[in-house]
Amino acid sequence: MGNEAFYPIGTPGQPWGAQERAAWLAKQVKHRSYAQDVLSAIDRLRDAFDVSEYGALTYGAEHYPLIVVRSRGWRDDLPVVLVTGGVHGYETSGVHGALQFLQQHAGEYAGRANVMVVPCVSPWAYERIHRWNPDALDPNRNFRKDSPAGESAALVNLLEPLRDVVLMHIDLHETTDSDESEFRPALAARDGKPFEPGEVPDGFYLVDDADQPQPAFQQAVVEAVAKVTHIADADARGEIIGSPLLLPGVIKFPVKQWSLCAGITNARYATTTEVYPDSPRATPQQCNDAQVAAVRAAIDYALAHRGG
Repeated sequence: MGNEAFYPIGTPGQPWGAQERAAWLAKQVKHRSYAQDVLSAIDRLRDAFDVSEYGALTYGAEHYPLIVVRSRGWRDDLPVVLVTGGVHGYETSGVHGALQFLQQHAGEYAGRANVMVVPCVSPWAYERIHRWNPDALDPNRNFRKDSPAGESAALVNLLEPLRDVVLMHIDLHETTDSDESEFRPALAARDGKPFEPGEVPDGFYLVDDADQPQPAFQQAVVEAVAKVTHIADADARGEIIGSPLLLPGVIKFPVKQWSLCAGITNARYATTTEVYPDSPRATPQQCNDAQVAAVRAAIDYALAHRGG
């Protein structure tokens, strides 16, 4: 089935040009506030953590400071554990799960690890509940040094000095019904390709690094999250979003080859969470709690096995 049945912008079979991108951008509407939802929550953490700006984005009249939160009393002899959220702005529990972890649990690792959290990588997209940035680019295909996406370039620059130091990196995402109704059709239209419908998995799953798989690590995270919300089953083909199941609730991608966020550093333990907020079996708070459970389990496993 062609793009014309799925997306109103562009000509089927032809990639978007400047006119189509402008038409797409004109349709984007601000639904929520990065300053109120994210920056205000981070401000309340300043007494307990080191908070700093690692870059900024200016889109038209809008200016977005990019914020990283670090353990107070950072020590070079401690391992670094990294949490990122909001790479895709519409994936709400990634942002609020990261903030909830900071508020409730990050302090528990004082003296054991340097905790580094970037709660919202893509603030413009957070406000518009969207996957792309204003240039119709997906930040999670552009985490590389020469990135055309400002969100991605800023995070790559932040993490470059820690590239070989980070022990664990967990990147918090969601898979939503809008992936099939909006974002994948838009991607097909943007690139002038036919849209091939897929299946949205009902439940939580993880994405492992195909080039450096850590099955025991992934399993520990899945088992922790299973206490909070349900784990996605494979489809009739034994797959989740077109990828074979490695373990219950775990698939793998070549994260560095695809320039995904989880591949920015050379962390021994890396994973990408995928929460399903549209499930009738999960509440928004459960989604946030699932992200927090994943973060805690990932850090705990990495610290327990850092020498192994």
